Amino acid sequence: MSGRLRIDVFFDFICPWCLIGKRQLERAQDLLRIQQPDVEITTVWHGVQLLPHLPVQGEPFADFYLNRLGSAEAVTMRQAQVQQAAAAVELPIDLSRIVTMPNTADAHRLLARVSVQGNAAQRDALLERLFAAYFQNGEDIGCRETLIAIARSCGFDADAVADCLQGDASPFVGTCGAANGVPSFQFDRRLTVVGAQPAQALLDAMCEALLESARERQPT
Repeated sequence: MSGRLRIDVFFDFICPWCLIGKRQLERAQDLLRIQQPDVEITTVWHGVQLLPHLPVQGEPFADFYLNRLGSAEAVTMRQAQVQQAAAAVELPIDLSRIVTMPNTADAHRLLARVSVQGNAAQRDALLERLFAAYFQNGEDIGCRETLIAIARSCGFDADAVADCLQGDASPFVGTCGAANGVPSFQFDRRLTVVGAQPAQALLDAMCEALLESARERQPT
C-alpha cells in the first residue's frame, strides 16, 4: 500500500514515558517501512509543558518527587518502574544524575524555532539531544546557557535561536491536542493512542489509519 502518513506527537521533555514512547514509535515506524515501504511518513512534534507553574530556575528533582509521591519508598518504586520500561526498549537513562526538575518552556520554544529554521534531521537531532541532556547527562534544560550550547552542538548559531529563549518562566503555548495526557500519538488526525504503548500497538494504529485513508480515496 502506498500513501502518506502524518504522525503528530505530543510530549514534554521531563516525561520519561515520552522518551520511552519515542523509542516505541521509532520501532513501529521501522516495522511499517518494512511492511509498506511505499508509505511516506511525516512526524510532527508538539511540545506540551506539563508543569508551567515551575519557577524559571526549576525545583530540586528529589524534593519535587518526594512531595508529589509522598514517600521515599513511592519514589523508589516509581523510578524502578521507569527504569524497567526504559530497559525494555534498550534506553539508557540515569535518574540519579538529575538534580533539577526544570521549567521546560524555553526548551520547547527552542525546538519550535529549530523546527521552522532547520530541516527534519536537525530537528530530530535537537530533540534527541534535549532528551539525552535531561535523562542521561543530568543537564539543566531550563538553563538558557545550556540550551544555547545544545543548539550549537546541533549546528545552530546562537544568534539564530537566542531570542526565542525568554528565561522568564512564561508558559509555553503549544498546539492543542494532548488533552488526554502525554505521550499522545495522532495518526493522520484520525486515530489517537495515549501513553508509551508497545510498538505493535502503534503499528496497528498506523495501519488502520492508512486503511481508512485508502478507503476514502476509493471512488464511490
